[in-house]
Amino acid sequence: MTVTRRLSPPERYAFGPSVRPLLVPKHDPCGLVRQDGFWLAMRTPEGPATLHLARSAGELVATGHGPGARWAVDRADAVAGLRDDVSGLPALAARHPLVERLAKTFSGVRLPATGRVFPRLLRAILEQKVTGKEAHRSYRAVCRHFGEPAPGPVELLLPPDPAAVAATPYWVFHPFGVEQRRTQALLRAAQIADRLEACADAAELTARMTALPGIGPWTAAETVRLSHGDADAVSVGDFHIPNTVAYALAGEARGTDERMLELLEPFRGHRGRICDLLALGGISAPKFGPRMPLRSFSRF
Repeated sequence: MTVTRRLSPPERYAFGPSVRPLLVPKHDPCGLVRQDGFWLAMRTPEGPATLHLARSAGELVATGHGPGARWAVDRADAVAGLRDDVSGLPALAARHPLVERLAKTFSGVRLPATGRVFPRLLRAILEQKVTGKEAHRSYRAVCRHFGEPAPGPVELLLPPDPAAVAATPYWVFHPFGVEQRRTQALLRAAQIADRLEACADAAELTARMTALPGIGPWTAAETVRLSHGDADAVSVGDFHIPNTVAYALAGEARGTDERMLELLEPFRGHRGRICDLLALGGISAPKFGPRMPLRSFSRF
């Protein structure tokens, strides 16, 4: 099945920066950005699908392939970030000159919302307490292991099936560079994936996720920001973000989670978006000490 829908993006809409956070950098087995647009493989309630988004004469053309094509296309505006409500942002951003400047510079960037929880939760769990390179290497390995071809004209893999993940012994993940602690958190999430997907909103989903051992506020925020487009989700517990926020908003080289939340409070409703704007602007705190080393748990 192939379904097509035409969408009207807002003025100055930034297509690439809006959808790129949905993919692991450099190579994502489940999606890609290339000259002809954005491709994303999905497991929808109606079956497997591949969604294609492409710019065309000021419009955005959404095309779905596979049994879940209609669901994917109905959701295409959210995936592209077109449901993201930024109407209240300018007034809040005006409370700090740097934030105001970044909000204007990146006014075309929108927050996507896939409506699918488990793929994003999988990635967030794999990113716990390791470097990005380690996490992304593990993510690719997990996707290849559980890989099933996605429908459509491009070679993509569907995100891992939660039922298949839940039925897999934890030691299978060791060669993928995932130790027992993160694997057990992933298996617990996979076992109740249907209940997580059925949550009515980001708040309910956050409560359900953080009730699981091994899933804290950082993992929950990283998930709901892109599954539900939650612009207020702050990644409490991040290694870098508290320092970045403290430095950008108060000129302090180092910050705690408590200080970060204090500084972000005037922007409530868009606190997570403010962190994203700082990242888009290349803002970072001064770096002290050695870098965190790259490790391979598969060799332990």
